[in-house]
Order: sequence, then structure tokens, then C-alpha cells
Amino acid sequence: MEGQALDSKKAIRLALLCLSSFVAVLIAAPSLIWKQSAPVSMPSPITANRTAESDPSLSSARVQGSLLYVPVYLTKEKKVESLPLETYVRGVLAAEMPIEFELEALKAQAMAARTYIIRKQVEQDMSNVPPSEALVTDTINHQVYVSDLELKARWGSMYEMNSDKLDQAIRETEGIILTYDGKPIEANFFSTSNGYTENSEDYWNTYIPYLRSVPSPWDRTLSPRFKETVELSASALRSKLGLSSSLSVSTGSGSGLQIIELSQGHRIKKLRIAGKAFSGREVREKLGLNSSQFQWNWQGDRLQITTFGYGHGVGMSQWGAQGMALEGRRSEEIVKYFYTGIELGEAVNFVKGNNLKK
Repeated sequence: MEGQALDSKKAIRLALLCLSSFVAVLIAAPSLIWKQSAPVSMPSPITANRTAESDPSLSSARVQGSLLYVPVYLTKEKKVESLPLETYVRGVLAAEMPIEFELEALKAQAMAARTYIIRKQVEQDMSNVPPSEALVTDTINHQVYVSDLELKARWGSMYEMNSDKLDQAIRETEGIILTYDGKPIEANFFSTSNGYTENSEDYWNTYIPYLRSVPSPWDRTLSPRFKETVELSASALRSKLGLSSSLSVSTGSGSGLQIIELSQGHRIKKLRIAGKAFSGREVREKLGLNSSQFQWNWQGDRLQITTFGYGHGVGMSQWGAQGMALEGRRSEEIVKYFYTGIELGEAVNFVKGNNLKK
């Protein structure tokens, strides 16, 4: 995807910047930070050896995009660190998707991760961030992020090979985000579907036009988390769901459970347990289940619950993305399949439009 070419005046200004000493303009926190500097002053590990001149495929927007910094609260270190945008996305990608996945699946995940952070900035969403100067944390409250040092320890002798693959996924999607109606999308993703993704309103009660239910048949055969069974005692079930002691316990499938409504994504939307109404999401969260599609079976006073899928089900299925990549589908096809009606955009354009100083 090509960016707009620099006009002559911008080219002159950029050349002067490259000859000058490091100059940085920091935006009032919490925010993405735009640093004006020569690219060699603080290079991203992904783009350090690439320029628009040496690599014509690298647009001017992407060169500028590499100068965006993300203030991240590192929970173990208990400090805020400003990371180059692509370095941040690299660490998120390594944490959120198995490196063994196909390159095109990794690229799809990279675009989703990049979109997430740009949207947070555009929306000025500072929720669940303890220090006021950070935009996100490195935890599941936002996107899990791991540093390169952590990856070296985790991957050991496989570090170089895995790192090269990770770098390629970032390099080939650098600066690209997902948009709908001219805005960054809520790029929700999850591990494993039950065979379908979920409409946003069926899980969160909010209609989002690009988060529509689509088939994801690949998960059933590929994901190790597709089907799992857990056990609960009758007393634990009563406690977690706030049920009365009159809960009927009898051996058999579905005893005491009445499904009222299924979602388009074939998950339980509404149900009744011991006469008490719940949403499928409520039961999933209160019982800590993998999915809101489940079956249960009493064995004496022990309840066996079998779930199908892993995660909320809204947006991109990671194992679905892997399945599509194994079939030879490209990352652009993958994201446009799971996010209905979206387009690809450049991150830098949305940051500029959000009044970040240059």
C-alpha cells in the first residue's frame, strides 16, 4: 500500500532534520508520542536498515510511522517506557500469537494489534491504566507485551529464527491498520471459535457493523482448545451462580439447564438454571468457562461441563486465521474475512489527525 509522496518542501525539511542533532517534541501524556529526529538516532529494530530510497516499497508514511512512540506501563518493572510503535507491535505479536503460526496469520495479527493501539489514542481511551503518563499496560487488560530480552530467554536457541519471522511479519505490515467508515476499528480477536465467530451485540450488547458472525471451520480440526471438559461440585455451582439450595441434581445430560436462545454464532445467548435466568456470557464468566457454547452432564453430585471454542468469539479467530493461512490465503484476505467491510489504512494518518505535534 503506497503512501503519499513528500512534496519538495517536506523533502527539504526532512533532509534538514536528518542533518541536525536529535530534537524531540513530547506530547502531553498519556498519548502516543511523536518524536522528530533523524531515523538513525533511535532506530526501530525492524526498520533500522530500511529507508524509502533503499526500499521503494517503504512509503514516506511508514518511515514517519516508525517515529511514533507508545508509552507502556511495564508491570514487573513498575515503570513507564516509551516504545517505538513497531517495536511495541512486535512485542504484542510475540505475546498474543504462537510464533509457529503461518506468516500470513502473524501478519493479520500484527495489523489487529497495531489497530488496537492507534484506536485507543484516537478515542482517548485511558481505561485500566494505573499511571497517568501511560497509554496502555503490558497485561491482558490491554494487549500482552513481551520485550526482546524476554523473547531471548523464552526461545533460547530458536531466538534467531523466530525473531527473523517476527520481524518479517512486522516489516511487511508496517504502519498498516484496519479501518471502517474512515476510523480505526475495534480489532477484537480470540483464540478458538466453536465453528463460528459471534456478532458483537450477542456478547457485549453493542452492535458493531464490522463484527459480524462468520463461519470459522478450521478451528475444529486445528485448535487444541476446541473442546475441553471441566468439573464442578453442586455446591460450587450454587455459590458461583447464586443459586438456591433447591438446585435439582440428577444424573443425565442437561439436567437443570434450560436453553432459551442461541446466538447466530451458535453459542448460548440466554438460559435458565434452576429457574434463574442468565446470559451465556454471565455463566461463562462466573464459572470461568472457555466459551459460552457448552453442554453439561451430572455425574452424581459432580457437574461435567464441556465447552466448544476458547474466548469470547467476537472478531478474528486466531486459529481460524491460521487455517486460512495454511490454505494459502493472504493476511489482507484474512482480516477482511473476519472483520466485515473493513479497509486498510495508514496509522500515521490517524495520529496526525489527532493533533499530535510534529
